[in-house]
Amino acid sequence: MGKYQDIFDRSIKDPQGFWGEVAEAISWEKKWDKVLDDSKAPFYRWFVGGELNTCYNAVDRHVEGGRADQVAIIYDSPVTDQIRKITYRELLDQVSRFAGALKGLGVGKGDTVVVYMPMVPEAVVAMLACARLGAIHSVVFGGFAPNELAIRIDDAKPKVIVSASCGIEVKKVIAYKPLLDKAIELAEKKPQHTVILKRPQAEATLAAGRDHDWDELMSKATPAGCVPVQATDPLYILYTSGTTGMPKGVVRDNGGHAVALRWSMEYIYDVKPGDVYWAASDVGWVVGHSYIVYAPLITGCTTVLFEGKPVGTPDPGAFWRVISEHDVKVLFTAPTAFRAIKRDDPNGDYLKKYDLSGFKYLFLAGERLDPDTYHWAADRLNRPVIDHWWQTETGWPITANCMGIEPFPVKPGSSTKPVPGYNIKILDPEGKELGRNQEGLVAAKLPLPPGTLPTLWQADQRFKESYTDPYPGYYFTSDGGNIDDDGYVFVMGRVDDVINVAGHRLSTGSMEEVIAHHPDVAECAVIGVTDNLKGQLPLGFAVLKAGASTDHGSIQQSLVQMVREQVGAVAAFKKVAIVGRLPKTRSGKILRGTMRKIADGESYKIPSTIDDPAILGEIETALKEVGYGGK
Repeated sequence: MGKYQDIFDRSIKDPQGFWGEVAEAISWEKKWDKVLDDSKAPFYRWFVGGELNTCYNAVDRHVEGGRADQVAIIYDSPVTDQIRKITYRELLDQVSRFAGALKGLGVGKGDTVVVYMPMVPEAVVAMLACARLGAIHSVVFGGFAPNELAIRIDDAKPKVIVSASCGIEVKKVIAYKPLLDKAIELAEKKPQHTVILKRPQAEATLAAGRDHDWDELMSKATPAGCVPVQATDPLYILYTSGTTGMPKGVVRDNGGHAVALRWSMEYIYDVKPGDVYWAASDVGWVVGHSYIVYAPLITGCTTVLFEGKPVGTPDPGAFWRVISEHDVKVLFTAPTAFRAIKRDDPNGDYLKKYDLSGFKYLFLAGERLDPDTYHWAADRLNRPVIDHWWQTETGWPITANCMGIEPFPVKPGSSTKPVPGYNIKILDPEGKELGRNQEGLVAAKLPLPPGTLPTLWQADQRFKESYTDPYPGYYFTSDGGNIDDDGYVFVMGRVDDVINVAGHRLSTGSMEEVIAHHPDVAECAVIGVTDNLKGQLPLGFAVLKAGASTDHGSIQQSLVQMVREQVGAVAAFKKVAIVGRLPKTRSGKILRGTMRKIADGESYKIPSTIDDPAILGEIETALKEVGYGGK
């Protein structure tokens, strides 16, 4: 396909020609009339007039094309001690029958279905069955609090909710049915039906008339065929995590999504049909949608569905076992997973137990990859470790080292260069484009490439206010950063992660980078806390590695000195809280905003997305020890 610069330049100068050619890799019921419709900017539409079915592209065409007996899904569940392999033929049977079951409950083209499931193959089956019927799925992370689920039910207005009796977090069984019942009770827009997958770890009481048993429905269902939809019709709604009040429902279309994801597998991840690909995430997040379900299956890969954790199921060698046992070529996960492995197995001893000869690349995204974690992983794996950056809104990578085009030398701290289709610029607060090495706001010139959000669910005005009104002609990412002389993009974190110390704008990301280099630190965070004299002051949090020094005072002094030397006295970095762990969302993002409120002594609401609310009490205690919080 040529070298990176040629491909990138063409994608920006001739998007219609470029994406029109790329789209030939997808099976269309009817070809498009126009590749890009920009007549209603900033609402851009891709492959207008085209018709297709995403489920057909992910399942049926592989069965028809000779991959029927290839494994489509490897379900690896250390929490239930089972491994299941599902071929494309078996997947087609399950998906067409569940589509028939949904059809029997009145679900048709354009209807919405909420999926509230753990990491089991039936979650993937439910998503694909919706796509098969032309229905719109909205997956809500399993175990979400009833109030948050109710808000999403009211916004999506599903005809049916698909759920399970429980999910399993390491050794803890979380009963979903009581949470779902409470959410339906709270919701104004009640679903007509629910379908419940009964798992042996927990019972579920079914309400007569409304609730249906998954297995019973499947035993009686008549298989349903694929319903063609417009390329511009919605495939799914995904609510941004951590939302309070009215959630933002990111919409994904069918046509652009299939085209972009198919291209990304080959040219970003260097993955071909038949390869084993593993995204260690959850189907409730965008990574799960794009790279557990749709991209690998549309490409004809074998995708790994892992119901476990990087540590504790049963040990820090869990990832290496899965890679070795299933001959995984590419792993994509979040840096937080590797920081957990690094914390529990600092020397990488578990790694030495497994044969990783078939493993080619590690891709990391979801939060900033600090250089220390990059070096730890790269040194122990002796494989390319690729930092790439994207968002729920974009659905696939914005910047990456495109391993299927032309691998570039890695610069730790950078997610390398813009992916073809994304015209990245750095803006000042007034919207003026800045030059190389100038810190500013990261934005993408419109139009965004296919596969990105065309709008928010039934909220066009809110889409504009959030993403395109701040800087007309650009998509505003809400992230800050710069582009260096070689065209490498450095994303330093959300704009609100820039703090103002006595008039100096300082990046907390750069301070975290320094702290992460300390030999005893496994993970860290820096937030800005209110200060009457300087406006804000940075406050550090450090999680120590297993076996680290118990002299916390010495470590704290050392960290303060390191930041002073490498960032400067201007940072006024004076305090570090040593903590056992950091509060995070279930997708692994550090809850800096909540930590900031605790430090400032403000009242705060426990976020519905938090993985363990008990941790906030530990944070409060640690903050009191360094003189913060407790008002």
